[in-house]
Amino acid sequence: MPLKAEGEFALVREKLENALMLAGQPVKRGTMAHDHDVYMTLTDSAAQEYDAAAIELYAPRLEELATRDNHKLYLGILYRAQGIAKRLEGNFDDAAELFPRALEIFHALGTRWQSGRTLVELGELERTRHNPNAARNYFERAVNEFDALRAAPDASRARGALEEVVSE
Repeated sequence: MPLKAEGEFALVREKLENALMLAGQPVKRGTMAHDHDVYMTLTDSAAQEYDAAAIELYAPRLEELATRDNHKLYLGILYRAQGIAKRLEGNFDDAAELFPRALEIFHALGTRWQSGRTLVELGELERTRHNPNAARNYFERAVNEFDALRAAPDASRARGALEEVVSE
């Protein structure tokens, strides 16, 4: 995962939390990230790190802002992160409801990379639930999404997960 290096998530978290305290527009060049952008990044980073406590910290604010703005992409990212948190907590039924909600949004938006990431999480859920056939199906679908995008690092990780399920 992109933030697996020791201490990187803490640094990202610190920088983003500090950004929330800065004044908004105008800025000299470009635009400043809005709160929903920052909370999405914090939530998604926590999800990539499998940090359930951080997901629980940031997800409620992301949910509030993404719902307010009807930001479909960020709602999909939220549902995936919440699904990860539920899986980590052992609440597999709730996770099994959240991941498909995210996947539906990503399919509707045509965001294949997000779909692939969500399919990997569905595969992990099914592996945790000791359902190797379903896990294999989700990992294969994720590989297909990543391959179509030529997202080699993600495809490689999905293939690795697939190989682990096949060898179990």
